Amino acid sequence: MSTKHAAWFRTVAIAEAISWTGLLIGMLFKYVLSDNEIGVKIFGPIHGGIFIAYVVTVLAVRGPLRWSWPVTLAALAASIPPLFTWFFEIWAVRTGRIDAGPETAVPSTTSVNSTAA
Repeated sequence: MSTKHAAWFRTVAIAEAISWTGLLIGMLFKYVLSDNEIGVKIFGPIHGGIFIAYVVTVLAVRGPLRWSWPVTLAALAASIPPLFTWFFEIWAVRTGRIDAGPETAVPSTTSVNSTAA
């Protein structure tokens, strides 16, 4: 598994979730709190660009990370609801679909986990 590809995917997935958060806060101010459009004007284009980068990144890293088409489609679908790219990234680390590094590795067999029966 390519650590470089995993790190790039994780960075873009988290950035996409952060930009979604900024856009949601901007929409809260625009439509609920104050009728001020500045947040949407700032975070709309930022989120749009990072969204496109996320889709391109998923398609670019699926081969090196050996993702099946169902995993790839789940990663792409995660780009639509707010913050789901972050949830997908967490799930991908926990299930070994991307390597988070030795400090966050999750044991995959019961023989490694001393608390398993």
